Amino acid sequence: MLALPAAVMAVASCTAPAGDSLGPQPTTASPSPSRSASPLASSPSPSTARDPSFQEFAVPRGSRPHDVAPAPDGRVWYTAQGSGELGVLDPSSGETRHVPLGSGSAPHGVIVGPDGAPWITDSGLNAIVRVDPGSLAVRRFPLPGSRNVNLNTAAFDGAGILWFTGQAGFCGSLDPASGAVRLFEAPRGRGPYGIATTPAGDVWLSSLAGSYIAKVAAGPVQPVDVPTRGGGARRVWSDSRGRLFVTEWFAGMLAMYEPSTGAWKQWRLPGANPQPYAVYVDERDVVWISDFGANALVAFDPSVERFRAYPIPTRGASVRQLLGRAGEVWGAESGAGKLVVLRTGAT
Repeated sequence: MLALPAAVMAVASCTAPAGDSLGPQPTTASPSPSRSASPLASSPSPSTARDPSFQEFAVPRGSRPHDVAPAPDGRVWYTAQGSGELGVLDPSSGETRHVPLGSGSAPHGVIVGPDGAPWITDSGLNAIVRVDPGSLAVRRFPLPGSRNVNLNTAAFDGAGILWFTGQAGFCGSLDPASGAVRLFEAPRGRGPYGIATTPAGDVWLSSLAGSYIAKVAAGPVQPVDVPTRGGGARRVWSDSRGRLFVTEWFAGMLAMYEPSTGAWKQWRLPGANPQPYAVYVDERDVVWISDFGANALVAFDPSVERFRAYPIPTRGASVRQLLGRAGEVWGAESGAGKLVVLRTGAT
């Protein structure tokens, strides 16, 4: 069990230099039948995907699920932002359990860490929260200082340090071994949003308000502007080669950055009013985007530079984040009170 040591405060550039046990609340919701995903685009589908199909799972009323994290054991964790809880879904039965995170909780992001536990960025508590995957005991790691940084998303680097973003203009780190929390000012003030780790263990963040990405590393951090001025770098994800894919929310673009060369490429999503929000790269290096404009999950195959959009079965889904495991892409329908999985047909 992790201890709760005193937090350490460090305000600089964004560079590296006692919990409650709360019982679960079980509910059951029958999962909807799987539905074939009908593509919208006329271009060829990604060569690595075949016969995709959707399945949706209702969650308790008022949950307003925000982020989702499928775990290796088959369960799916999700942040219930509306009720201040962490939820867990058993896809085989449709049963959900909710774990209260504390008074004032408003959880945003959740990921599964190297220890197999869900780690949550909780903007209401202004803390990183760990939930034990077995006992469901809650441990909170408050951020230093009194300012609420509007926590967003987290990622573990190659050394096992958790890094996180705060939209108020911060990023920071948590060492799970010692529990020490450090907070840093991000370049250009407010805006840090998405964050992701490359196969080499490097961590990159994206700034929505600042329209840049930046590597979190020792020494001064240099923002790398997205190709479209003011395009809005909402979320970022790495493929198996370390190339970074970025959703440009305001520009309707998907951009790709090659850190080794500093080169950018970008593509406009299909449709009249694309609004690319989340991005996730699957085990085949197919890029998946949630498009608010089309209410769809959009696949992009970089090898042929083609999109294929798959409409989400429920209108107004508002999928704000994507994660996955082999053959599955998961999202939380914050606008519809459901979790959704697109089974890609990959083997």
